[in-house]
Amino acid sequence: MDSSFVAMESPNSPMHIGSLLIYNPATAPGGFVRFKDILQFFESRMQLSKTMRQRLVRVPFDLDYPYWIEDPNFDLEYHVRHVALPKPGDWRQLCIQTARIHSRPMDLTRPPWEFTVIEGLDNVRDFPAGCWAFVTKVHHSAIDGMSGIDLMEALHTLSPHTAAPNAPDEWKSEKIPGPVELLGKSYINALLNPLKQAQVAAQAVPGVAAAIKGLVARDFKLSTDLVPPRTRFNRSISPHRVVEGRSFDLKEFKSIRALLPQAKVNDVAIAVIGGALNKYLTEKGDLPKGTMTAMAPISVRSGDEKGDMGNQVSAMIAPLGTHIADPAERLAYVFAQTSNSKAMTNAIGARTMTEASKVSPALYMALGAQLFNRVSLAHRVMPFNTVVTNVPGPPVHIYSAGSRLESMALSLICLTDGLGLAHVVQSYVDEAYISFTACRDIMPDPEYYAECLQASFDELLAAAKAVDMAQPASVTEAKKAPAPAPKPASKPRAPVKAKPRVAAKAAAKPKPPAKRKPRPQTRKTINQKTVGKSPKESK
Repeated sequence: MDSSFVAMESPNSPMHIGSLLIYNPATAPGGFVRFKDILQFFESRMQLSKTMRQRLVRVPFDLDYPYWIEDPNFDLEYHVRHVALPKPGDWRQLCIQTARIHSRPMDLTRPPWEFTVIEGLDNVRDFPAGCWAFVTKVHHSAIDGMSGIDLMEALHTLSPHTAAPNAPDEWKSEKIPGPVELLGKSYINALLNPLKQAQVAAQAVPGVAAAIKGLVARDFKLSTDLVPPRTRFNRSISPHRVVEGRSFDLKEFKSIRALLPQAKVNDVAIAVIGGALNKYLTEKGDLPKGTMTAMAPISVRSGDEKGDMGNQVSAMIAPLGTHIADPAERLAYVFAQTSNSKAMTNAIGARTMTEASKVSPALYMALGAQLFNRVSLAHRVMPFNTVVTNVPGPPVHIYSAGSRLESMALSLICLTDGLGLAHVVQSYVDEAYISFTACRDIMPDPEYYAECLQASFDELLAAAKAVDMAQPASVTEAKKAPAPAPKPASKPRAPVKAKPRVAAKAAAKPKPPAKRKPRPQTRKTINQKTVGKSPKESK
């Protein structure tokens, strides 16, 4: 899977991911941070990350997967850059600069990461003047969402005054292997690959059997809703990018589950994105009749793989409910569809699907990736319309070079031909973020789509609040109902009052014929007689 991201790299599709992080230097010593301080902070913590000083070495003709080696030419100042926003230093300028940085491919003959320090954030939303930002770029071959969090941990501390690690840095560089050595390794792996394929096939048999059994038992179903319609986002992309997003109160985000208590936060996020796409494409006159779908990555990283490089992910297809305008109905639809997709993925085994990708011959994969990009095959075979990936962030404030991280404002994601729009859902402390990366030629108005995200969220929140307002009345009625019936206390009295009650009922028997019961019957017959008559006859 890591190798597939290398094979799919192209000038129009650089395969790196990243984020826009905003920091407040008020917590740093002296209340400010110099670029020199950031370099020293990074250098003191290099040993905490495996990713920082490793580079790729590709095998000639892509006969084997690339190898990771410790870069003998590592230069920290190449990977950490420094720019400033032009005045007035507002949010729009920050998004444009972030998109410009994110659109540039990285040099894969060096460790595949870059951090750009941006200062001059004087008018960015509600952040105080003097804040600075990181635009991070890490190639997807090196990390997935969860190992990216591990990289964040290496470059952040839990307090502004945490000392550097005491252990000595024992890192050693490696010699770059030559073509003959790499071809020798590829020959050995080619001999072992059939055995690995047989092992994976044996592991896959129980998953396939479980999937067939679940399909027969109707634990899940194969729905036409999983087939994506054609949209404006599923065509060739340019090398240009736009980025935008919205932040929401995390408590409000979670409160939307009042519409459907069994729904997950991820279901809410998918419903918000489905509503935003409904509004955006309706305005463009381009809304498909059927639901759009998203690829939702699933981490299969175990606890002992937490610090490992590379990707340990599988995926499921999640219908977005873009064809449903009502927010509550859309959330219910999304929950039902994601539950069905999860059941299908669990039956096959997410880990099994990930393991299967490890035995694909590297040469065929590289050729397939080039065919995918160059022959526009993606337009016809892309099995989803967009991506929605959910990455939980730290629940507490963290610091870099003494500065407090105020916001994970945007998460950046790679695009390919056939996939011109992708979303990331992330949380940090008490905020939730939905951000997106898009091809600029496909979405020239990212600000409007961000407004659609906000409007979709507001509709879901209003519907949830309406449910919350209705619930207290029913709860109070439920509380009042059992109160006048203290049954344990009334049981001893029942025999004493039983006879008077019976006598009272017996005495009341002559009263029913007081023409109360016949009245509804009389009205019914009157109504029945007037049915089918003309207005004059009825009068």
